[in-house]
This record gives sequence, structure tokens and C-alpha cells, in this order.
Amino acid sequence: MNFRSLVLPSLFLMFNFSANHLLLLSRMEYRSCVVFLMKDDSTRRVYRLYDFTKSQTITSDHYYCVSGKVNSTDKLYLVIESVRRDTQHSPRPNHAARALAAENRHAATSRRTCS
Repeated sequence: MNFRSLVLPSLFLMFNFSANHLLLLSRMEYRSCVVFLMKDDSTRRVYRLYDFTKSQTITSDHYYCVSGKVNSTDKLYLVIESVRRDTQHSPRPNHAARALAAENRHAATSRRTCS
């Protein structure tokens, strides 16, 4: 086996990811995809999730469980495969207002491309 046959296949691997307790911060629609900015309310991590099918319906008034693939060829893309409501948790009433404010700030400063 040579170096190329060992290294090249590993560059194009997709890895699974899943996250729970996610709250929508913003949603931006582009020509080739929809990008959701979501915050894990437990760990305070923020994720940028890509929906290339443009089929996911996510609102800021519920928590969600998301799973998909991590594409790490040249950039890190978290590509959504499935979304379901997190029935274990429900957001506090002021979360929706904060999410809407964050969405407005993000929309004002975002670029219009998925690449």
C-alpha cells in the first residue's frame, strides 16, 4: 500500500453527530441551502447546521434533537439528516424573544452564500 491509498480515503469520511436541547437562534435561506444557527442550552455551544434539502421546519419556540453528518473535507459542515422536537425539555418564555433578537442581529450581518 502506498501513502495515497491510506490517506486520501480518510480525507473524505463523514462522521455522525447528534445534539439535544437545541434552540433556534437564527435561520438564513440561501440559494443552495438553509443554515440554522442553534444553541445547545445545556452546554452553551452554538452550532451552524446546514440543510441542503431545504426541508426542515424548525421554530424558535421549541427545543430540538438533531442528528446528521460532519463533512470535514475542507470546511466543517454539520449536515442535518433528521430533526425532532425535544419532548424532554420546553424553553422558558423569554427564550423566544431572545432568539428573535439574535436572529435579527444575525440577519443584518450575514453573508448570502453557503460555501
